[in-house]
Amino acid sequence: MPYAVVGVRFKAAGKIYYFDPGELNLSVNDGVIVETSRGIEYGTVVIGPREVPDEEVVGALKMVLRRANDDDLEQLLANREKEARAMEICLEKIEGHGLPMKLVDVEQTFGGNKIIFYFTADGRIDFRELVKDLAAIFRTRIELRQIGVRDEAKMIGGLGCCGRELCCATWLADFASVSIRMAKEQNLSLNPTKISGICGRLMCCLKFENEVYEQAREGFPELGKKVTTPDGNGRVSSINIIKQTVNVELRESKLVKEYPCSLIEMESVEGDHVEAPDDKNESTGVQDTRSVVRNQKSERCCRIARNRKCKATTTLNPDV
Repeated sequence: MPYAVVGVRFKAAGKIYYFDPGELNLSVNDGVIVETSRGIEYGTVVIGPREVPDEEVVGALKMVLRRANDDDLEQLLANREKEARAMEICLEKIEGHGLPMKLVDVEQTFGGNKIIFYFTADGRIDFRELVKDLAAIFRTRIELRQIGVRDEAKMIGGLGCCGRELCCATWLADFASVSIRMAKEQNLSLNPTKISGICGRLMCCLKFENEVYEQAREGFPELGKKVTTPDGNGRVSSINIIKQTVNVELRESKLVKEYPCSLIEMESVEGDHVEAPDDKNESTGVQDTRSVVRNQKSERCCRIARNRKCKATTTLNPDV
């Protein structure tokens, strides 16, 4: 059963949540007042009214209470001023208590029933006395939430090594898992200073093009494989997916030359099939040890395959 929903976002690059617009005629960039698990909140419509299938709706679908008016905007500005004041007071209290923590951001709910302080720290912090002092000053619920370095960069913002604003601070809602393998797949330098963001973790953009590189790599030979080139045989030393070329170390000259991928052919592996020994070897009783081992492995694989086939036939045809 499809649901009529609108997508609402509460922060610049935050997650998008679905709400029931009811009878309201909403459009993108409209300010709305909605009810959330934290109470009444102000949000912005980023996805216009549309129908979504049941599996895309997580939990109970809550209603949009109303379109935001001038009073709501004034309340929002007043909350921003209170957050700036709360930031200054909390910094003073942290310094007074000598706590090893870094205050990152302060958020006050739209209804004013809670103030959330976001901070980073190397370990666990005993901030019970700090909470008591803040609660006595603001006379409301206080929550101190420890976040990671990625969330810190998302809240503070900044410029990446590309010269543009951070993806996480502008449009990236969720953090994807990034591994060093992705940098290897894209032939990037493994120097941590070159593939890490300002948060100190691997750059999120490594994930963006990883799937394209994986698909493009399927048409390339693996590193170390024997190939045939117009100049002779050799081994693959490196590949360049962007240029669609392969660097090959030639067997005879030991030179490394670059070839288009279309001119490279995989060299057939010698010794895949065991030849019958000639009369000379039979008379002298000499046979290649590798051939014997390969023969034994081949017979063993064939025997296992026959047994599996017999078992499968017996299972499918029990009357036989």
